[in-house]
Amino acid sequence: MLKGKSAIITGGVRGIGKAIAVEFCKNGADVVLSYRSNEDAAKQAAIELEQYGTKVITVKGDITDPKHGEELAKITKDAFGKIDILVNNAGITKDGLMMRMSAEDFKSVIDTNLNGTFYCTKAVTPIMIKQKSGTIINLSSIVGVKGNPGQVNYSASKAGIIGLTMSAAKELGRRNIRVNAIAPGFIDTEMTKILTEEQKSKMLDAISLGRLGKPEDIAKTAVFLASDGGGYITGQVITVDGGMSI
Repeated sequence: MLKGKSAIITGGVRGIGKAIAVEFCKNGADVVLSYRSNEDAAKQAAIELEQYGTKVITVKGDITDPKHGEELAKITKDAFGKIDILVNNAGITKDGLMMRMSAEDFKSVIDTNLNGTFYCTKAVTPIMIKQKSGTIINLSSIVGVKGNPGQVNYSASKAGIIGLTMSAAKELGRRNIRVNAIAPGFIDTEMTKILTEEQKSKMLDAISLGRLGKPEDIAKTAVFLASDGGGYITGQVITVDGGMSI
């Protein structure tokens, strides 16, 4: 489905980002994976992904720095001659009740989740415009749609990504560039492993399918949006939450 395509995936060496990288490589894409600090995880991810026969490049950097987005775009263009897909996946949480949340905890989540998405999107846009094609997939969240107590920073960042997605889709559609968002529900990752059994039980009660999602559930949605199958979809928020929001 993605044979011959090149993709940038931020936060691509663990969790949902790595699952997306696996599905992309399985489907024939070459990938550039951005990561912030865990070099061991990056090396292991590259080893695992190279078994699928596509090219894998890992790049260390901080997406809160606009220059990192520019670096990712340049490395990908130099390596593959084009940028077909950008997946803005990197994100952090610093949860806490609003009245106790520090200004720094609010700012750092916005800087990583929302500003980082903007910087990377801006960096690839001139290249995609010149080649008259491209697909951008932004990872939002169900809490960006519905909100969640103790996550005003995270919810705000993910709601901002939805607004960014829709505006960018309107700006870039005439250039044959599609921009969509995926809003995962509760997915079984390192972020949810810190929850208590009581918290998980309450979550499961709210999910129609009765289970947490898997990173692969998000990854397969990303493959569809990046492929020709999603060729007439832009400016949309695809909720993948097991029926939690109904």
